[in-house]
Amino acid sequence: MIVFEITFWVCVLAVFHSYVLYPILLRVFAIGKKQNTNCYQITDNNLPEVYIIFSAYNEEWVIQEKMESIFNTTYPLSKLHVHVGSDNSIDKTNQIIGRFTNQYPQLKFYPYTDRNGKSKILNRLLAEIQTQQIDTANTVFVFTDANVMFTPATIYELAKHFKNPAIGQVGSNILNRGVKEDGISYQEKSYIQRENSIKYLEGLNWGTMMGAFGACHAIRANCWKDIPMNFLMEDFYLSMHVIRSKYKSIKELNAICYEDVSNDIDEEFKRKTRIQAGNFQNLSVYWGLLFRFNAAAFCFLSHKVIRWLGPIFIILSYITNLILVLTTCTCEFSGQFYLFTFVVQNLLLLTPLLDAVIKKTGLNIRLVRFVSYFYIMNLALVKGFIMYIKGIKTNAWSPTKRNL
Repeated sequence: MIVFEITFWVCVLAVFHSYVLYPILLRVFAIGKKQNTNCYQITDNNLPEVYIIFSAYNEEWVIQEKMESIFNTTYPLSKLHVHVGSDNSIDKTNQIIGRFTNQYPQLKFYPYTDRNGKSKILNRLLAEIQTQQIDTANTVFVFTDANVMFTPATIYELAKHFKNPAIGQVGSNILNRGVKEDGISYQEKSYIQRENSIKYLEGLNWGTMMGAFGACHAIRANCWKDIPMNFLMEDFYLSMHVIRSKYKSIKELNAICYEDVSNDIDEEFKRKTRIQAGNFQNLSVYWGLLFRFNAAAFCFLSHKVIRWLGPIFIILSYITNLILVLTTCTCEFSGQFYLFTFVVQNLLLLTPLLDAVIKKTGLNIRLVRFVSYFYIMNLALVKGFIMYIKGIKTNAWSPTKRNL
């Protein structure tokens, strides 16, 4: 019985550590610490060259606003270069971007006529840029998505940190818009806000931010590494390469971007499935970082790997809890305790069904929706793992439906 008890408590404590204890520890460790202070000022003559790089696929509804947000910047346009690759868009995306090329000579547009997927487009754009023999010591690449809108200060707030030669990556602060009460956008927004906080504290404490949001992040030019074929999570791949290369990865809260957030549970389930498949691709590359026994390993295990293995912990805790109920039924205290935890687990597992029933009545109970969201997203992790095991043939997909 001791084996089952140990397994049960390891599973419970692992999940508790990742979702509850780890964020608390980060706040404790951050007391008295300050973000990187070795920064450029906007008036400096030696501001780095900045290349804004992104892939667009059928983004006619947002691309006009996106391009306007890029060029409506406090950053000197003489230091700004924009490279956009259209991934065989068949709507009005190409025409809209084309209008900006006449106005801004800094914009280089590549309307590719074959479907590649985001990672391959980024590789192709970087190959184009590298033919220009850029000064990698004083150049910053900013990767972004078509539906993510900059503020006038976003580019500067990202670029300013690269005066410090130890900094290899800076993540932006993603704020969500389009939140509604009838779906999961409130829960998704809360999750992203919490991730923003955790990533900021990781960077503040040790310069080990675990994965910048691919929506908008900047890396030092000499930290770029070609993304492997069919990789789904290129942002995490690049982030971990920065850390493995012994550069610091941080988050700048003043580098604000706005992104609409998914409200449809089916759309978010598909997106999380794809993300999890990409997570295991990255784990297959960067698993060795777990054995360095340093701050990066602690963050990688606590923030990412435990969560990726969350479905295993949930399943094992349920099975061992059932066994403990059956084997300790004659023990008054332990028997009642494990019976209680087993009942709680069953109630939690039924929450998605309860949420679906409540939703049909027109009611939305946030706490119930949060618990339901947690379990449905863990189910997506299972599907994503199966997708990874089967092998990923392409990294091309249609954009997630957003709240426009």
